[in-house]
Amino acid sequence: MKKLLIIAGLIFLTSCASIGMPDRVQPVTGFELSRYLGTWYEIARLDHSFERGLDNVTADYSMRDGGGVRVINRGYEIKDKEWDSAEGKAFFVTEPDHGYLKVSFFGPFYGSYVVFDLDRDDYQYSMVSGPNTKYLWILARKPQLDKTTMQSLIKKAQAAGFDTSKLIYVRHDRQQ
Repeated sequence: MKKLLIIAGLIFLTSCASIGMPDRVQPVTGFELSRYLGTWYEIARLDHSFERGLDNVTADYSMRDGGGVRVINRGYEIKDKEWDSAEGKAFFVTEPDHGYLKVSFFGPFYGSYVVFDLDRDDYQYSMVSGPNTKYLWILARKPQLDKTTMQSLIKKAQAAGFDTSKLIYVRHDRQQ
């Protein structure tokens, strides 16, 4: 029924064996959750069945009652011409000043959410990995990133072992 929920769950079911990260990825330190909260636009991603056919993808982060982070992912399903969303929860894996969280969209199953690059001055862009180099997201506070910043992030992703030739660039041309 809800493609994002089903597919977000699948990514984490397949990656739940460990809440790890790629060998050449390290979470940012000095991470400030309060500055990270809010809406992020998905600028680019590596392809996965759980997001295939979606554009206008955003992630909204807020504090949960009782602790942790509330995650709401939204996207527009092009084929069905409808909005889809999934709600999850996230918790820090180590210290709260490390950009290393575990996220769940399905009960007890968690997957890695590793912020490994971040605009430390203004929190205007971030780069996120899952447990291996098959999972990469470039996020920004606005629907587009300037060319220079984007090229820099792609270069860093390549150095970390991601196949950036397979990046999908997400359109943001609809309002929910």
